[in-house]
Amino acid sequence: MSLSLNNAILSVALLLGFSVSSCRSEKDTRDTILPSDLPNIVLIVADDHGTGDLGCYGNNAVKTPNLDYLASEGIRFTRAHCTSASCSASRSVILTGLYNHANGHFGHQHHFHHFSAFDHVYSLPVYLEELAGYHTGRIGKYHVAPEEVFYFQEVMHANSRNALAMADSCIGFIEQNRNHPFFLYFCTSDPHRSGPVSDEPLAPDAFGNIKGGHTGVEETYFTTEDVIVPPYLPESNACREELAQYYQSVARIDYGVGRLFGHLKNAGVWDNTVIIYISDNGIAFAGAKTTVYQPGINLPCLVKNAAGENKGMVTDAMINWADLTPTILDLVGVLPEANQLMADRVEDPKMNWNNTANESLQGRSFKAVMEDVNAEGFDETYASHTFHEITMYYPMKSVITRKYKLIWNIAWQLPYPHAADLWVSSTWQVALKSERGMYAGRSINDYTYRSEFELYDLENDPYETRNLVGDPAYKDELEELKNRLYAFQERTNDPWILKWDHQ
Repeated sequence: MSLSLNNAILSVALLLGFSVSSCRSEKDTRDTILPSDLPNIVLIVADDHGTGDLGCYGNNAVKTPNLDYLASEGIRFTRAHCTSASCSASRSVILTGLYNHANGHFGHQHHFHHFSAFDHVYSLPVYLEELAGYHTGRIGKYHVAPEEVFYFQEVMHANSRNALAMADSCIGFIEQNRNHPFFLYFCTSDPHRSGPVSDEPLAPDAFGNIKGGHTGVEETYFTTEDVIVPPYLPESNACREELAQYYQSVARIDYGVGRLFGHLKNAGVWDNTVIIYISDNGIAFAGAKTTVYQPGINLPCLVKNAAGENKGMVTDAMINWADLTPTILDLVGVLPEANQLMADRVEDPKMNWNNTANESLQGRSFKAVMEDVNAEGFDETYASHTFHEITMYYPMKSVITRKYKLIWNIAWQLPYPHAADLWVSSTWQVALKSERGMYAGRSINDYTYRSEFELYDLENDPYETRNLVGDPAYKDELEELKNRLYAFQERTNDPWILKWDHQ
């Protein structure tokens, strides 16, 4: 961390009346016993895991006993959302509490895509280290940049397709921090569609499964008859085959997560650890990932309070991933300091950054929901999309309320672009070549060529197959949601707000 950053943090700390240690302090404070009410934080982020694909969310076909156990020990959110159904973009929001138009991370970080966050941005691990003295560590999929912004003190390594190996690689980090608060960012590459796995010679299937290739994992296998085809996917043998592969990858996550839970318990820190399980975006099928339709953004969220409050409870509070960083900082007690730090940063003339509307974290703490699952005021949320791969420009904005959802397809004149792995999937190709011309409840044509606005009644049409734009009975709802979306863009200084007036 730069000297200017440390000085800025120190200035804020002194101004607000508390002490803070240097990010690169040579003195190891792991042996210092801090107050017992300062919890450890474990944030588990799966890759492309949909809400409907856990036992605790009603799918009795997939096998997730350890995640179901976490649900019984914590709070299950039914209306949690990512803000962008794309890996890098979503992860940047998770770790900053800023929407992509504010953090600058519009798409994929890796290879030629080359997206990264603005240099002035702070991230969750930096806040926790600098403002609360946490030790921070990460393992598995990273997929954000630059490292100076998304800085972790320790980086552990294991095959990210083997959550069990990942869990075992975290033993030292957990044990060394038994008497000191820590933040562990645990990110699997399962159940993302596969690419080559470098340390295993056999070719993986579409979801990274290699028979006998994941050392130590007791694999769970599924047949095409075992799986449940959700209404937003087409009924075909190709789809069932890919879902069976996907289920196996999900079960492998669950097995490794169970091992991680065991290590936390063995170290005696389970009871003082907040555990959050989420996915970066929805299942990697057309109609979900890379879209702002519900299967792409309405995701699993399981939260275990450190002291076990409200275990086994369910909430329909509407939250999104921009809320995660503010919530964690609120639980730790440094949210006001983080907001002040960000405000000072954007006003620093050396940063050449005059975006004063982004003077604090944009997400909202849902600590109140963790204390009372019926907490009021969590009744709408927002999503957006700009890029997935660099070749996939298709900006969208969305506002979601209890009943309705509005999608604004800003580049609606363009055909909807497909992620490379979703395009070649057998599920899509079989539907594309079918004489019916349908993909589940939508026509292939409607999926590819979209209207400028899409309005859905989520209560009566949860899979978003009937666009109500143009129906005079919903004129008032359409205008209200447009106004809400515009107001959100105004208060978050979204540059796409210009598109209301010109194309």
